[in-house]
Amino acid sequence: MTDAPDPSATAPAGQASFGFRDVPAADKAGMVRQVFESVAPRYDLMNDLMSVGVHRLWKNALIDKANPRPGERFLDVAGGTGDIAFRILKRQGEHADVTVCDINPAMLAVGRDRAVDRGLLQGLTWTTGDAENLPFPERSFDGYTIAFGLRNVTDIDKALREAWRVLKPGGRFYCLEFSKMTSRPLGRVYDAYSERALPFFGRLVAKDAESYRYLHESIRRFPPQRELAARMRSAGFANVAWRDMTLGVVALHSGWRI
Repeated sequence: MTDAPDPSATAPAGQASFGFRDVPAADKAGMVRQVFESVAPRYDLMNDLMSVGVHRLWKNALIDKANPRPGERFLDVAGGTGDIAFRILKRQGEHADVTVCDINPAMLAVGRDRAVDRGLLQGLTWTTGDAENLPFPERSFDGYTIAFGLRNVTDIDKALREAWRVLKPGGRFYCLEFSKMTSRPLGRVYDAYSERALPFFGRLVAKDAESYRYLHESIRRFPPQRELAARMRSAGFANVAWRDMTLGVVALHSGWRI
């Protein structure tokens, strides 16, 4: 198994983590954009293969926790292919109001096509935008979701502050992200599996092993549950909590703007 940097280590000033490498912070967004432009057409199929379909249960758990109600305004960030937005839309019914914001036009194009195929033409807005500089006024949304996207931003703390900014008082924040397993022995097995499986399936299905090697490394480098919760509090969130799922393979973090 490849030796990884200490996951708790921060990149030097002016640098950002790109997998196991530290790169100039100004370059990371473009590098991530290239990754997702490459994998966009097969992104959802790869999610099914990589998680053996379990990602669907994780996303359903996020929606159950968020409990979107008719008429509430929801923002789904880094959700270009629409998986979370479609679930919110279904829960809200005919009074849905969901905005999908993604930095990558290729991912948004996939999401729009999927929405059209499903006949989801009302209550859904697609916006190109950066999680660190959201193109929305403050206090605009009742709920904010981000699933498997926070680890790809250049500055996690800035993205968290932006999430707080665009939420109304009483608004809820939900982050579903790969995390640290609660069992170290099983964690080592899982790390070994993902290190080999992601590039393998990436090469076989998406014709891009390197992008999926980055995705594996970004998982290993992401802050553990307790640290992310502390950073959410520093961004201004209250009632911060998290729930481990599948022994901590992923964690669902939540917080409120009060």
